[in-house]
Amino acid sequence: MSEALRAEGLAKTYAEGSLKTHVFHDLQLSVAEGETVAILGASGAGKSTLLHLLGGLDVPTAGEVWVAGQRMSDLSDAERGRLRNRALGFVYQFHHLLPEFTALENVMLPVLLNGTPIPEARQRAKDLLESVGLGHRIEHKPGELSGGERQRTAVARALVNKPACVLGDEPTGNLDEKTAAHVFAQMLDLNRAQRTSLVLVTHDRSLARRLDRVLELHDGKLRELAPSEV
Repeated sequence: MSEALRAEGLAKTYAEGSLKTHVFHDLQLSVAEGETVAILGASGAGKSTLLHLLGGLDVPTAGEVWVAGQRMSDLSDAERGRLRNRALGFVYQFHHLLPEFTALENVMLPVLLNGTPIPEARQRAKDLLESVGLGHRIEHKPGELSGGERQRTAVARALVNKPACVLGDEPTGNLDEKTAAHVFAQMLDLNRAQRTSLVLVTHDRSLARRLDRVLELHDGKLRELAPSEV
């Protein structure tokens, strides 16, 4: 089975004057096509930092990241940006929707950045919003949507380009339990329908148990947890 995402020998060190903070060192990760992976860890363990490195939003101190077979370090900034838009989707705890655009326009944007004609981009965005139960809200702006509706819009935006992998950083962490469960279920359904891989950072072990593998980031290393440990 081919890989959607791979990290080898990944290290990240932050330096401030003579003080150096080592977040992790020689970290390894392989995510197969269509696989779903949860990453648990205490606050400050470096989970969000790891996602930023995997997504090409930050540069590792050492090591390499491959996305859809492309080695990030081989690419220019512009090429990394195009790869991110084409091969990765991002869902954060806060939706990061553009407030002046409608739900439909927000979901269309990644497709338009790929050079897709407007009618096709509109149809793809509309289909995805309908699949997450927002067909009646496509012309509403984020300020007119509930928290759950905004997150479902963000999920649709992350998946609209049919990426190789979606990176989620506590995507339901800002929602009440019932809404979080609903949004997460729809996110998993869409991922599996598209055979898109998912790497999810979460503190919620009940959500983590629903994924194919659960890893724990501790002392700069990733360790796979047995079902009894989750």
